[in-house]
Amino acid sequence: MEMQERRSFLKQGLMLAGVAGLHALPLEAAAGIASELPAKAVLSFGLLTDLHHDLIKDGVARVKAFVEEMNSVKPDFILQIGDFCTPKPANKTLMETWDKFNGEKHHVIGNHDVDGGFSHDQVVDFWKSKGIYYSFDLKGYHFIILNGNERPANDTSKGYPRSISSTQYQWLKNELESTNLPVMIFCHQGIDNDLDGIREGAMLRLLFERTNKKAGFEKIKAVFSGHNHEDYHNVYNGINYIQINSAAYQFGRKGRDYEFAHTKDPLWALVTIYANGTMKVKGKSSTYMDGSKEYAGSDYPGYPTTPVISDRMIKIG
Repeated sequence: MEMQERRSFLKQGLMLAGVAGLHALPLEAAAGIASELPAKAVLSFGLLTDLHHDLIKDGVARVKAFVEEMNSVKPDFILQIGDFCTPKPANKTLMETWDKFNGEKHHVIGNHDVDGGFSHDQVVDFWKSKGIYYSFDLKGYHFIILNGNERPANDTSKGYPRSISSTQYQWLKNELESTNLPVMIFCHQGIDNDLDGIREGAMLRLLFERTNKKAGFEKIKAVFSGHNHEDYHNVYNGINYIQINSAAYQFGRKGRDYEFAHTKDPLWALVTIYANGTMKVKGKSSTYMDGSKEYAGSDYPGYPTTPVISDRMIKIG
């Protein structure tokens, strides 16, 4: 980029900062928040979620495209945020395709990954994952994988469970207290979203906020989720909650009915964290099968139905 262009971007970014506080801006608008941004990338990771391989016909092709691009850009790890596939023999080809990534691979359990009566243990064994919920450290960050699919002992409902058990909550609390590193959290269901999100969402948000207060800095840097097949970024009390859109389809809602609005191309995101405390989310964009960029005729009052994972520049430090 020419120097004059860089100065133009910087000027635009500073002007926008006065309006929006520069906490989270579209990637284009935030390009100038740090003209030296690309100087040092600390780490990067690829995210894919809600493939629903058992419900679509081209799951292997979508994962193949993701893995090939990730092998090209070489992030530190890849991670799928749930609703990937059930642990049945017919899905071995999908797992073989996923395993062709030349690096660390991580998994979050989604509610549909146990469809057919499978257990959480069967799922993680099939995926060769590290656990039902677990954590790991990498390049100065602490990553926490949650399991939002636990059912409380007194819950007799027939729907999919979307809870964090008291045992897992205590484990999470200990994880947050015992690490001195900045933290990234992944959970299939949204912790910020009351629309089919984690039932204990408010309790978890308070835990995160109290963790930050006790630490004296924004220790919880970001919380990533899938599940809703939507594209958004919320900031609650200084904590970033980022929804990653489905790799395969969104819910086309009309009244009480809905249909699967399949995207032509798979969606995924590459997240890069820079030494200046900026996190870049580089997403994929597609269209629906009819060529449209939005789902027509929906009267859904929630987040829009759209075939995109938005590019974002987020200040996390």
